[in-house]
Amino acid sequence: EVQLVQSGGGLVHPGGSLRLSCAVSGFMYRSPAISWTRQAPGKGFEWVAGMYNDDSSAYGDAVKGRFTISRDNAKNTVYLQMNSLNIEDTGIYYCVIPKYGLRVEAREASNYWGQGTQVTVSS
Repeated sequence: EVQLVQSGGGLVHPGGSLRLSCAVSGFMYRSPAISWTRQAPGKGFEWVAGMYNDDSSAYGDAVKGRFTISRDNAKNTVYLQMNSLNIEDTGIYYCVIPKYGLRVEAREASNYWGQGTQVTVSS
C-alpha cells in the first residue's frame, strides 16, 4: 500500500521559515515524481513545487526563489524548505504523486496524497 506521511508545518511569523517532510512508502521502485501542492482557505489547489526521480525540480511562480524541494533517498523522504514566508503562503500543504508531469492542481491529478499539514503565516 502506497502511503505518504507528512510532518512539519505550524504557525510562523511573516519572514520566517518552516520545513515540511513527506515520508513515502509502498512503492517497489522510486516514484517517478513527487510534488507539493497547497490549498488556501476557500480556494482551489495551487501547485507549489515538484521533483522528478532524476532530481530535476520545478517551482510555481509564487514560491520560486523562496522554497526548495529536496529528497533523501535513504529515508524515502521528500522535503519542502520554505523561507521568507508571507501571509499568502497560509494553507494546507499536501505532498502528492502526480499522475502526469509535476503539476497537481486538482484531486483528479493524483491518486496518492499525504494527509495534509497546516501552514499558518501570521503576525
